[in-house]
Amino acid sequence: MFREISPNVWELPKTGRMRVPGRLYASRRLVEGLDEKVREQLAGVASLPGIVDAAYAMPDAHWGYGFPIGGVAAFDPDQEGIVSAGGVGFDISCGVRTYRTDLKEADLGDRLEPLAHDLYRSVPAGVGSEGALRLSKKELDELLVHGARWAVARGFGEESELDFVEERGRMRGADPTKVSDRAKERQLGEIGTLGSGNHYLELQIADRIFDAPAAQLFGIAEGDLLVSIHCGSRGLGHQIGTDYLKVLGAAGSRYGISLPDRELACAPIRSVEGQNYLGAMRAAINCALANRQVVGSLVRETLARRIPEARLSLLYDVSHNTCKEETHVVEGRPRRLFVHRKGATRAFGPGHPDLPERYRGVGQPVLVGGTMGTCSFVLAGTADGAALSFSSSCHGAGRQMSRMQAKRTWRGAALITELGSRGILIKAHSASGAAEEAPGAYKDVEEVARVAEEAGLSRRVARLRPIACVKG
Repeated sequence: MFREISPNVWELPKTGRMRVPGRLYASRRLVEGLDEKVREQLAGVASLPGIVDAAYAMPDAHWGYGFPIGGVAAFDPDQEGIVSAGGVGFDISCGVRTYRTDLKEADLGDRLEPLAHDLYRSVPAGVGSEGALRLSKKELDELLVHGARWAVARGFGEESELDFVEERGRMRGADPTKVSDRAKERQLGEIGTLGSGNHYLELQIADRIFDAPAAQLFGIAEGDLLVSIHCGSRGLGHQIGTDYLKVLGAAGSRYGISLPDRELACAPIRSVEGQNYLGAMRAAINCALANRQVVGSLVRETLARRIPEARLSLLYDVSHNTCKEETHVVEGRPRRLFVHRKGATRAFGPGHPDLPERYRGVGQPVLVGGTMGTCSFVLAGTADGAALSFSSSCHGAGRQMSRMQAKRTWRGAALITELGSRGILIKAHSASGAAEEAPGAYKDVEEVARVAEEAGLSRRVARLRPIACVKG
Protein backbone atom coordinates (compact mmCIF):
# COMPACT_ATOMS: atom_id res chain seq x y z
CA MET A 1 0.00 0.00 0.00
CA PHE A 2 1.01 3.63 -0.46
CA ARG A 3 2.50 5.37 2.57
CA GLU A 4 2.81 9.13 2.89
CA ILE A 5 6.46 10.15 3.16
CA SER A 6 5.89 13.93 2.97
CA PRO A 7 2.96 16.22 2.14
CA ASN A 8 1.46 15.17 -1.23
CA VAL A 9 4.16 12.50 -1.74
CA TRP A 10 3.30 8.80 -1.35
CA GLU A 11 5.60 5.84 -1.74
CA LEU A 12 4.86 2.29 -2.80
CA PRO A 13 7.69 0.33 -1.14
CA LYS A 14 9.77 -2.04 -3.24
CA THR A 15 8.41 -5.55 -2.82
CA GLY A 16 8.32 -8.77 -4.83
CA ARG A 17 9.52 -8.24 -8.40
CA MET A 18 9.80 -4.45 -8.07
CA ARG A 19 13.29 -3.16 -8.91
CA VAL A 20 12.56 0.36 -7.62
CA PRO A 21 9.84 1.88 -5.44
CA GLY A 22 6.74 3.57 -6.81
CA ARG A 23 6.02 7.21 -6.07
CA LEU A 24 2.67 8.97 -6.30
CA TYR A 25 2.15 12.72 -6.08
CA ALA A 26 -1.34 13.26 -4.66
CA SER A 27 -3.37 14.75 -1.84
CA ARG A 28 -4.96 12.43 0.70
CA ARG A 29 -8.31 12.99 -0.99
CA LEU A 30 -6.91 11.99 -4.40
CA VAL A 31 -5.31 8.89 -2.87
CA GLU A 32 -8.58 7.86 -1.24
CA GLY A 33 -10.32 8.03 -4.62
CA LEU A 34 -7.56 6.19 -6.48
CA ASP A 35 -8.40 3.04 -8.41
CA GLU A 36 -6.58 0.01 -6.95
CA LYS A 37 -5.43 -0.78 -10.49
CA VAL A 38 -3.14 2.28 -10.41
CA ARG A 39 -1.18 0.76 -7.53
CA GLU A 40 -0.94 -2.58 -9.35
CA GLN A 41 0.16 -0.95 -12.58
CA LEU A 42 2.75 1.26 -10.86
CA ALA A 43 4.22 -1.84 -9.21
CA GLY A 44 4.32 -3.54 -12.61
CA VAL A 45 6.18 -0.62 -14.18
CA ALA A 46 8.63 -0.65 -11.26
CA SER A 47 9.50 -4.27 -12.13
CA LEU A 48 10.69 -3.54 -15.67
CA PRO A 49 14.39 -3.98 -16.60
CA GLY A 50 16.61 -0.91 -16.54
CA ILE A 51 14.17 1.36 -14.72
CA VAL A 52 15.88 4.25 -12.93
CA ASP A 53 15.09 5.78 -9.54
CA ALA A 54 11.32 5.09 -9.24
CA ALA A 55 8.11 4.55 -11.15
CA TYR A 56 6.15 7.79 -10.87
CA ALA A 57 2.46 8.68 -10.98
CA MET A 58 1.19 12.24 -11.35
CA PRO A 59 -1.72 13.78 -9.38
CA ASP A 60 -4.16 13.00 -12.22
CA ALA A 61 -3.17 9.32 -12.36
CA HIS A 62 -5.79 6.72 -13.28
CA TRP A 63 -5.95 3.23 -14.71
CA GLY A 64 -4.61 2.75 -18.25
CA TYR A 65 -3.27 0.07 -20.57
CA GLY A 66 -0.13 -1.40 -18.98
CA PHE A 67 1.20 1.83 -17.53
CA PRO A 68 -1.19 4.00 -15.52
CA ILE A 69 -2.25 7.17 -17.29
CA GLY A 70 -0.26 9.86 -15.52
CA GLY A 71 2.70 7.47 -15.37
CA VAL A 72 6.37 8.41 -15.79
CA ALA A 73 9.32 6.02 -15.96
CA ALA A 74 12.89 6.43 -17.21
CA PHE A 75 15.06 3.60 -18.52
CA ASP A 76 18.81 3.38 -19.00
CA PRO A 77 19.92 1.64 -22.23
CA ASP A 78 23.26 0.81 -20.54
CA GLN A 79 21.41 -1.08 -17.79
CA GLU A 80 19.27 -3.33 -20.04
CA GLY A 81 16.62 -0.62 -20.20
CA ILE A 82 13.48 -1.25 -22.23
CA VAL A 83 11.04 0.70 -24.36
CA SER A 84 7.33 -0.02 -23.97
CA ALA A 85 4.44 0.86 -26.26
CA GLY A 86 2.16 0.71 -23.21
CA GLY A 87 4.34 3.38 -21.60
CA VAL A 88 3.49 5.80 -24.40
CA GLY A 89 -0.11 4.84 -25.11
CA PHE A 90 -2.22 4.54 -28.24
CA ASP A 91 -2.72 8.26 -28.87
CA ILE A 92 0.96 8.93 -29.44
CA SER A 93 1.94 12.57 -28.88
CA CYS A 94 -1.53 13.66 -27.90
CA GLY A 95 -0.99 17.14 -26.56
CA VAL A 96 -2.21 20.70 -26.14
CA ARG A 97 -1.52 23.78 -28.26
CA THR A 98 -2.61 27.15 -26.84
CA TYR A 99 -2.85 30.49 -28.65
CA ARG A 100 -3.16 34.04 -27.42
CA THR A 101 -5.68 36.15 -29.39
CA ASP A 102 -5.02 39.76 -28.28
CA LEU A 103 -8.72 39.90 -27.37
CA LYS A 104 -10.57 40.29 -24.09
CA GLU A 105 -13.84 38.54 -23.28
CA ALA A 106 -15.74 41.79 -23.76
CA ASP A 107 -14.41 42.11 -27.32
CA LEU A 108 -16.49 39.12 -28.39
CA GLY A 109 -19.82 40.87 -27.87
CA ASP A 110 -22.52 38.86 -29.63
CA ARG A 111 -19.99 37.05 -31.83
CA LEU A 112 -19.30 34.07 -29.54
CA GLU A 113 -22.05 31.78 -30.83
CA PRO A 114 -21.36 32.47 -34.55
CA LEU A 115 -17.63 32.01 -33.94
CA ALA A 116 -18.15 28.69 -32.13
CA HIS A 117 -20.43 27.54 -34.96
CA ASP A 118 -17.81 28.49 -37.57
CA LEU A 119 -15.09 26.62 -35.68
CA TYR A 120 -17.39 23.58 -35.42
CA ARG A 121 -17.78 23.62 -39.21
CA SER A 122 -14.14 24.47 -40.03
CA VAL A 123 -12.33 21.92 -37.87
CA PRO A 124 -13.52 18.33 -38.41
CA ALA A 125 -14.07 16.29 -35.25
CA GLY A 126 -15.55 12.95 -34.27
CA VAL A 127 -14.81 9.26 -34.78
CA GLY A 128 -13.11 8.67 -38.14
CA SER A 129 -13.39 12.34 -39.10
CA GLU A 130 -11.47 13.47 -42.18
CA GLY A 131 -10.59 16.93 -43.41
CA ALA A 132 -10.21 18.73 -46.70
CA LEU A 133 -6.47 17.99 -46.77
CA ARG A 134 -5.85 14.58 -48.33
CA LEU A 135 -2.25 13.44 -48.68
CA SER A 136 -0.50 11.07 -51.01
CA LYS A 137 1.64 8.39 -49.37
CA LYS A 138 4.77 10.28 -50.43
CA GLU A 139 3.49 13.48 -48.81
CA LEU A 140 2.59 11.60 -45.64
CA ASP A 141 6.09 10.12 -45.42
CA GLU A 142 7.53 13.64 -45.72
CA LEU A 143 5.20 14.84 -42.97
CA LEU A 144 6.25 11.95 -40.72
CA VAL A 145 9.88 13.06 -41.05
CA HIS A 146 9.43 16.84 -40.77
CA GLY A 147 6.40 17.30 -38.47
CA ALA A 148 5.08 20.81 -37.95
CA ARG A 149 7.86 22.12 -40.20
CA TRP A 150 6.23 20.24 -43.09
CA ALA A 151 2.95 22.05 -42.36
CA VAL A 152 4.55 25.49 -42.11
CA ALA A 153 6.39 24.95 -45.41
CA ARG A 154 2.98 24.38 -47.03
CA GLY A 155 1.44 27.56 -45.67
CA PHE A 156 -0.09 26.29 -42.45
CA GLY A 157 1.06 28.85 -39.93
CA GLU A 158 4.23 30.86 -39.59
CA GLU A 159 7.90 29.93 -39.25
CA SER A 160 8.18 31.97 -36.03
CA GLU A 161 5.70 29.63 -34.33
CA LEU A 162 8.12 26.71 -34.44
CA ASP A 163 10.24 28.14 -31.61
CA PHE A 164 7.23 27.57 -29.35
CA VAL A 165 6.57 23.97 -30.38
CA GLU A 166 8.13 21.04 -28.53
CA GLU A 167 11.25 19.83 -30.40
CA ARG A 168 10.98 23.02 -32.50
CA GLY A 169 8.25 21.26 -34.43
CA ARG A 170 10.24 18.22 -35.57
CA MET A 171 11.15 15.06 -33.66
CA ARG A 172 14.46 13.72 -34.95
CA GLY A 173 14.94 10.00 -35.51
CA ALA A 174 11.55 9.39 -37.11
CA ASP A 175 11.50 6.48 -39.55
CA PRO A 176 8.39 6.18 -41.75
CA THR A 177 9.61 2.82 -43.06
CA LYS A 178 8.84 1.37 -39.61
CA VAL A 179 5.19 2.50 -39.84
CA SER A 180 2.79 -0.06 -41.31
CA ASP A 181 0.85 0.57 -44.51
CA ARG A 182 -2.36 0.19 -42.50
CA ALA A 183 -1.30 2.98 -40.12
CA LYS A 184 -0.48 5.27 -43.04
CA GLU A 185 -3.76 4.52 -44.82
CA ARG A 186 -5.69 5.54 -41.72
CA GLN A 187 -3.95 8.92 -41.67
CA LEU A 188 -4.13 10.06 -45.30
CA GLY A 189 -7.31 12.09 -44.73
CA GLU A 190 -7.03 12.84 -41.01
CA ILE A 191 -4.49 15.69 -40.89
CA GLY A 192 -6.19 18.82 -39.59
CA THR A 193 -8.82 17.00 -37.52
CA LEU A 194 -9.55 16.68 -33.79
CA GLY A 195 -10.87 13.15 -33.49
CA SER A 196 -13.15 12.08 -30.66
CA GLY A 197 -12.98 11.19 -26.96
CA ASN A 198 -11.43 13.87 -24.77
CA HIS A 199 -10.08 15.88 -27.72
CA TYR A 200 -11.38 19.40 -28.11
CA LEU A 201 -11.04 22.91 -29.48
CA GLU A 202 -11.84 25.41 -26.76
CA LEU A 203 -12.23 29.16 -26.34
CA GLN A 204 -11.06 30.11 -22.86
CA ILE A 205 -10.80 33.17 -20.62
CA ALA A 206 -7.87 33.66 -18.26
CA ASP A 207 -9.86 34.33 -15.09
CA ARG A 208 -7.13 34.07 -12.47
CA ILE A 209 -3.39 34.81 -12.48
CA PHE A 210 -1.28 33.00 -9.88
CA ASP A 211 2.23 34.02 -10.97
CA ALA A 212 2.25 37.52 -12.47
CA PRO A 213 5.90 37.57 -13.71
CA ALA A 214 5.53 34.20 -15.45
CA ALA A 215 2.14 35.16 -16.87
CA GLN A 216 3.63 38.34 -18.29
CA LEU A 217 6.38 36.39 -20.05
CA PHE A 218 3.81 33.89 -21.31
CA GLY A 219 1.76 36.84 -22.60
CA ILE A 220 -1.33 36.17 -20.46
CA ALA A 221 -3.33 38.76 -18.53
CA GLU A 222 -6.59 38.43 -16.63
CA GLY A 223 -9.58 38.57 -18.97
CA ASP A 224 -7.63 37.46 -22.05
CA LEU A 225 -9.26 35.20 -24.61
CA LEU A 226 -7.16 32.13 -25.49
CA VAL A 227 -7.73 29.20 -27.82
CA SER A 228 -6.61 25.67 -26.91
CA ILE A 229 -6.43 22.62 -29.15
CA HIS A 230 -6.18 19.11 -27.68
CA CYS A 231 -5.53 16.29 -30.15
CA GLY A 232 -2.84 13.86 -31.28
CA SER A 233 -1.70 11.51 -34.03
CA ARG A 234 -5.18 10.15 -34.78
CA GLY A 235 -5.50 6.80 -36.55
CA LEU A 236 -1.80 6.53 -37.38
CA GLY A 237 -0.71 6.72 -33.75
CA HIS A 238 -3.38 4.28 -32.63
CA GLN A 239 -2.38 1.75 -35.30
CA ILE A 240 1.31 2.06 -34.41
CA GLY A 241 0.41 1.33 -30.79
CA THR A 242 -1.64 -1.68 -31.85
CA ASP A 243 1.02 -3.00 -34.22
CA TYR A 244 3.93 -2.68 -31.83
CA LEU A 245 2.19 -4.11 -28.79
CA LYS A 246 2.26 -7.39 -30.72
CA VAL A 247 5.82 -6.91 -31.96
CA LEU A 248 7.24 -5.94 -28.57
CA GLY A 249 5.23 -8.62 -26.79
CA ALA A 250 6.76 -11.34 -28.94
CA ALA A 251 10.23 -9.78 -28.72
CA GLY A 252 10.21 -9.50 -24.93
CA SER A 253 9.86 -13.24 -24.45
CA ARG A 254 12.70 -13.87 -26.91
CA TYR A 255 14.96 -11.56 -24.89
CA GLY A 256 14.01 -13.33 -21.66
CA ILE A 257 11.94 -10.47 -20.21
CA SER A 258 9.41 -11.80 -17.70
CA LEU A 259 6.41 -9.48 -17.23
CA PRO A 260 3.80 -9.34 -14.46
CA ASP A 261 1.26 -8.16 -17.06
CA ARG A 262 1.32 -8.75 -20.82
CA GLU A 263 0.08 -5.17 -21.31
CA LEU A 264 3.61 -4.08 -20.32
CA ALA A 265 4.93 -5.54 -23.60
CA CYS A 266 8.43 -4.20 -24.17
CA ALA A 267 11.83 -4.87 -25.73
CA PRO A 268 15.36 -3.71 -24.96
CA ILE A 269 15.96 -0.16 -26.17
CA ARG A 270 18.94 -1.26 -28.27
CA SER A 271 17.21 -4.27 -29.80
CA VAL A 272 16.04 -4.20 -33.41
CA GLU A 273 12.42 -4.27 -32.26
CA GLY A 274 13.00 -1.48 -29.74
CA GLN A 275 14.69 0.72 -32.34
CA ASN A 276 11.94 0.01 -34.87
CA TYR A 277 9.28 1.07 -32.38
CA LEU A 278 11.18 4.26 -31.52
CA GLY A 279 11.43 5.14 -35.22
CA ALA A 280 7.70 4.59 -35.72
CA MET A 281 6.75 6.39 -32.49
CA ARG A 282 8.85 9.43 -33.44
CA ALA A 283 7.09 9.49 -36.80
CA ALA A 284 3.78 9.56 -34.89
CA ILE A 285 5.06 12.45 -32.77
CA ASN A 286 5.73 14.37 -35.99
CA CYS A 287 2.27 13.43 -37.23
CA ALA A 288 0.69 14.94 -34.09
CA LEU A 289 2.82 18.10 -34.26
CA ALA A 290 1.82 18.59 -37.90
CA ASN A 291 -1.82 17.86 -37.10
CA ARG A 292 -1.99 20.53 -34.39
CA GLN A 293 -0.14 22.96 -36.68
CA VAL A 294 -2.77 22.48 -39.40
CA VAL A 295 -5.68 22.69 -36.94
CA GLY A 296 -4.18 25.90 -35.57
CA SER A 297 -4.03 27.35 -39.08
CA LEU A 298 -7.71 26.48 -39.61
CA VAL A 299 -8.56 28.23 -36.35
CA ARG A 300 -6.58 31.32 -37.42
CA GLU A 301 -8.44 31.50 -40.75
CA THR A 302 -11.83 31.06 -39.09
CA LEU A 303 -11.12 33.68 -36.45
CA ALA A 304 -9.93 36.15 -39.09
CA ARG A 305 -13.21 35.80 -41.01
CA ARG A 306 -15.43 36.29 -37.98
CA ILE A 307 -13.28 38.68 -35.87
CA PRO A 308 -10.77 40.43 -38.17
CA GLU A 309 -9.08 42.32 -35.34
CA ALA A 310 -8.00 39.09 -33.62
CA ARG A 311 -4.29 38.24 -33.79
CA LEU A 312 -3.32 34.67 -32.93
CA SER A 313 0.15 34.04 -31.49
CA LEU A 314 1.33 30.69 -30.18
CA LEU A 315 1.93 30.39 -26.46
CA TYR A 316 3.18 26.78 -26.63
CA ASP A 317 2.56 23.28 -27.99
CA VAL A 318 3.54 20.29 -25.83
CA SER A 319 2.73 16.57 -25.92
CA HIS A 320 1.85 14.23 -23.07
CA ASN A 321 2.14 10.70 -24.60
CA THR A 322 5.77 10.19 -25.61
CA CYS A 323 9.08 8.48 -24.98
CA LYS A 324 12.01 10.89 -25.24
CA GLU A 325 15.76 10.44 -24.92
CA GLU A 326 16.86 13.07 -22.41
CA THR A 327 19.77 13.86 -20.10
CA HIS A 328 18.97 13.76 -16.38
CA VAL A 329 21.23 13.88 -13.35
CA VAL A 330 20.93 10.70 -11.29
CA GLU A 331 23.04 10.18 -8.17
CA GLY A 332 25.17 13.16 -9.06
CA ARG A 333 26.01 12.33 -12.66
CA PRO A 334 24.27 13.02 -15.98
CA ARG A 335 22.78 10.01 -17.77
CA ARG A 336 21.04 9.59 -21.10
CA LEU A 337 17.67 8.06 -20.32
CA PHE A 338 14.55 7.15 -22.25
CA VAL A 339 11.73 8.87 -20.37
CA HIS A 340 8.25 7.45 -20.93
CA ARG A 341 5.46 9.92 -20.22
CA LYS A 342 1.96 8.54 -20.58
CA GLY A 343 -0.65 11.13 -19.74
CA ALA A 344 2.14 13.24 -18.26
CA THR A 345 3.56 16.51 -19.59
CA ARG A 346 7.23 17.35 -20.02
CA ALA A 347 7.95 20.21 -17.61
CA PHE A 348 11.50 21.55 -18.03
CA GLY A 349 12.53 24.07 -15.40
CA PRO A 350 14.09 27.54 -15.75
CA GLY A 351 17.33 27.67 -17.70
CA HIS A 352 16.82 24.49 -19.69
CA PRO A 353 18.53 24.90 -23.08
CA ASP A 354 15.62 23.31 -25.00
CA LEU A 355 13.24 26.10 -23.98
CA PRO A 356 12.50 29.17 -26.12
CA GLU A 357 14.65 32.09 -25.00
CA ARG A 358 11.53 34.04 -24.04
CA TYR A 359 10.55 31.43 -21.41
CA ARG A 360 13.99 30.32 -20.25
CA GLY A 361 13.88 32.47 -17.14
CA VAL A 362 10.59 31.05 -15.82
CA GLY A 363 10.40 27.49 -17.12
CA GLN A 364 8.42 25.61 -19.73
CA PRO A 365 4.69 26.24 -20.12
CA VAL A 366 2.80 23.13 -18.98
CA LEU A 367 -0.64 23.07 -20.62
CA VAL A 368 -3.15 21.17 -18.50
CA GLY A 369 -6.56 20.46 -20.00
CA GLY A 370 -9.42 20.27 -17.52
CA THR A 371 -13.01 19.58 -18.49
CA MET A 372 -15.49 21.46 -20.64
CA GLY A 373 -17.41 22.42 -17.50
CA THR A 374 -14.63 23.44 -15.13
CA CYS A 375 -11.29 24.98 -16.13
CA SER A 376 -7.83 24.35 -17.54
CA PHE A 377 -4.45 25.56 -16.34
CA VAL A 378 -1.21 26.97 -17.60
CA LEU A 379 1.56 25.81 -15.28
CA ALA A 380 5.33 26.32 -15.48
CA GLY A 381 8.11 23.78 -14.99
CA THR A 382 10.28 24.05 -11.88
CA ALA A 383 13.96 23.48 -11.15
CA ASP A 384 12.99 20.90 -8.50
CA GLY A 385 10.92 18.89 -10.99
CA ALA A 386 14.04 17.43 -12.60
CA ALA A 387 14.88 15.48 -9.45
CA LEU A 388 11.28 14.81 -8.43
CA SER A 389 9.89 13.30 -11.65
CA PHE A 390 12.39 13.59 -14.50
CA SER A 391 10.88 17.03 -15.27
CA SER A 392 7.30 15.80 -15.63
CA SER A 393 3.94 17.07 -14.43
CA CYS A 394 0.23 16.36 -14.77
CA HIS A 395 -1.59 16.57 -18.12
CA GLY A 396 -5.25 16.99 -17.19
CA ALA A 397 -7.91 16.33 -14.59
CA GLY A 398 -7.70 12.54 -14.82
CA ARG A 399 -10.74 10.31 -15.14
CA GLN A 400 -12.47 8.98 -12.05
CA MET A 401 -15.27 7.26 -13.95
CA SER A 402 -15.20 5.05 -17.05
CA ARG A 403 -16.72 6.27 -20.30
CA MET A 404 -19.42 3.61 -20.11
CA GLN A 405 -20.33 4.62 -16.57
CA ALA A 406 -20.42 8.28 -17.59
CA LYS A 407 -22.86 7.51 -20.42
CA ARG A 408 -25.08 5.65 -17.95
CA THR A 409 -24.99 8.62 -15.57
CA TRP A 410 -25.51 11.59 -17.93
CA ARG A 411 -27.48 12.30 -21.10
CA GLY A 412 -25.46 14.31 -23.59
CA ALA A 413 -28.25 16.66 -24.71
CA ALA A 414 -29.23 17.51 -21.13
CA LEU A 415 -25.59 18.06 -20.19
CA ILE A 416 -25.06 20.42 -23.12
CA THR A 417 -28.14 22.39 -22.09
CA GLU A 418 -27.00 22.56 -18.47
CA LEU A 419 -23.54 23.81 -19.42
CA GLY A 420 -25.13 26.37 -21.74
CA SER A 421 -27.12 27.75 -18.82
CA ARG A 422 -23.78 28.32 -17.07
CA GLY A 423 -22.41 30.29 -20.01
CA ILE A 424 -20.41 27.44 -21.62
CA LEU A 425 -21.38 26.84 -25.23
CA ILE A 426 -20.84 23.24 -26.36
CA LYS A 427 -20.70 22.26 -30.03
CA ALA A 428 -20.60 18.45 -30.01
CA HIS A 429 -20.62 16.10 -32.97
CA SER A 430 -22.04 13.36 -30.74
CA ALA A 431 -24.36 13.64 -27.73
CA SER A 432 -23.07 10.35 -26.33
CA GLY A 433 -19.51 11.61 -26.76
CA ALA A 434 -20.42 14.67 -24.71
CA ALA A 435 -21.83 12.43 -21.98
CA GLU A 436 -18.56 10.47 -21.86
CA GLU A 437 -16.77 13.74 -21.21
CA ALA A 438 -19.10 15.02 -18.47
CA PRO A 439 -17.17 17.12 -15.94
CA GLY A 440 -18.32 14.82 -13.15
CA ALA A 441 -16.50 11.90 -14.78
CA TYR A 442 -13.19 13.59 -13.94
CA LYS A 443 -11.22 14.48 -10.84
CA ASP A 444 -11.09 18.04 -9.57
CA VAL A 445 -8.54 19.69 -11.87
CA GLU A 446 -8.06 22.57 -9.43
CA GLU A 447 -6.89 20.09 -6.81
CA VAL A 448 -4.68 18.32 -9.34
CA ALA A 449 -2.98 21.62 -10.28
CA ARG A 450 -2.62 22.65 -6.65
CA VAL A 451 -1.01 19.34 -5.69
CA ALA A 452 1.38 19.59 -8.65
CA GLU A 453 2.47 22.97 -7.32
CA GLU A 454 2.71 21.97 -3.67
CA ALA A 455 4.71 18.86 -4.58
CA GLY A 456 7.15 20.99 -6.58
CA LEU A 457 6.46 19.40 -10.00
CA SER A 458 5.25 22.66 -11.56
CA ARG A 459 3.70 25.91 -10.43
CA ARG A 460 0.39 27.53 -11.32
CA VAL A 461 0.56 30.51 -13.67
CA ALA A 462 -3.02 31.02 -14.91
CA ARG A 463 -6.45 29.42 -14.74
CA LEU A 464 -8.49 29.28 -17.95
CA ARG A 465 -12.31 29.20 -17.87
CA PRO A 466 -14.10 27.66 -20.91
CA ILE A 467 -16.70 29.71 -22.74
CA ALA A 468 -17.08 27.54 -25.86
CA CYS A 469 -15.95 24.02 -26.67
CA VAL A 470 -16.00 21.99 -29.90
CA LYS A 471 -16.09 18.24 -29.15
CA GLY A 472 -15.98 15.12 -31.30
